[in-house]
Amino acid sequence: MASLVEEIDAYKASFKKNASPEKQRLYAQALKELEESGVAQGLRVGDLAPDFSLPDATGKTVTLSEELGKGPVILDFYRGGWCPYCNLELRAYQRLLPDIQNAGARLIAISPQTPDSSLSTKEKDELEFAVLSDKDGKVANQYQLVFKLQDYLIELYRQSGIDLEARNGNKKWELPKPATFVLDQKGTVAFAHVSSDYKVRTDPTEVIKIVKSLDK
Repeated sequence: MASLVEEIDAYKASFKKNASPEKQRLYAQALKELEESGVAQGLRVGDLAPDFSLPDATGKTVTLSEELGKGPVILDFYRGGWCPYCNLELRAYQRLLPDIQNAGARLIAISPQTPDSSLSTKEKDELEFAVLSDKDGKVANQYQLVFKLQDYLIELYRQSGIDLEARNGNKKWELPKPATFVLDQKGTVAFAHVSSDYKVRTDPTEVIKIVKSLDK
């Protein structure tokens, strides 16, 4: 079975082949501007992760501190079910969910989508882990991940049929940088990966190795 990195590389090749040069140029420009802005650097290893309570796709409230009481937590912030790279990542985590559970960890995915949109993502990809709705990006802001999209990128999203206003239930046009954190049971960040490039993700197999290395 292909790794997440291999799946992402295949999608990138398909996008490069099929997307217009102008669309590719604008996406690259937006990415470069975000990297150079220095915003949304995210929590770092050694930081204490802020506690939170958020609704899952069915409306049930999930609280981080309660989950940490059961074991280490993998927190995965993703942009939304409209993002192909996010979907590849979530499906990769689903394939390895038994390994995560055998390592004694919990997996929580968080996006700015409304619960209804999160439910669509959960059902579409048959996800069996917590998929939480961080409306208005309040938790993502606490984790220092949120940035505002450029006007030309908003227009490009709209032209591509990506309506963040409908999916996220607000008019902010803000997103979190994709990020993965491993938290030990004290809530301390043991691993952090935050990238301005939404195409770069940490392979779940590497994340599981981090979990297994934690002091029990």
